[in-house]
Amino acid sequence: MSHTHRLHLDGDVVTKTYVNWSRNEHVREWTALRAISAARPQLVPVPIRFTPPTPYPSIIMSRLPGTPLAGCLSPEELEALHVALTDLWSIPPTDVEPLDRAAFFERIRSSISSWDGAGIIAEAHQAATEWLAAPTDLAQPAHPVIGHGDPNLANYLWDGQQVRIIDFEDAGRSDLALELATLVEHIASRATDWTTFVDRFTVDPDRFRSARRLHAIFWLALLRPGSPAAHRNPPGTGELQAERVLELLA
Repeated sequence: MSHTHRLHLDGDVVTKTYVNWSRNEHVREWTALRAISAARPQLVPVPIRFTPPTPYPSIIMSRLPGTPLAGCLSPEELEALHVALTDLWSIPPTDVEPLDRAAFFERIRSSISSWDGAGIIAEAHQAATEWLAAPTDLAQPAHPVIGHGDPNLANYLWDGQQVRIIDFEDAGRSDLALELATLVEHIASRATDWTTFVDRFTVDPDRFRSARRLHAIFWLALLRPGSPAAHRNPPGTGELQAERVLELLA
């Protein structure tokens, strides 16, 4: 998987230079940071300056304190993450571009239908293919929010009291069920039981279940043998993801 950017740290300032911006990552991040920091200045880096491609685009922003979340989150970390995401999702998403969920859905469908393998991973692909063939309304936001787009726990910085959020290059207008689902189903989130965390948000359970299925299938495509993230995870991760998909689709 190619890197989209490089970072330069200088005291309290970070310069993020994009080496790949095929999905308009630099504009997405700048727009999201401006909207969020105006409403919640302690939640995200404060954007200082935007430089268009000359030849590479960059954003200069403030540097945030804290260390990345990881592993099984403690009750204190979960509480701080809940506060941070509640703040993020309370900001009207009018100033950010919508995420193209229809295209995301189609990419997953194409990836799943094109794979040829065997065993439990093939069984999960078959079940996923059948589920993806059915109509869905996930492309139509039901509870619009600013979507972070990359809820890897490493993008949430914990200073012992507060969680702050970084890395908004995939940000855009999304909806609450999809954002919760992409957090819960992220490979970095597996060590934590998210049940009581999710229960604190008012979200349609059927839509949330469908969104979890979609993102679990997305991770199946990433973790199966020969796929982009397979070599960065322990042997058997693809089989475990196949079991997760089959359980969610049952």
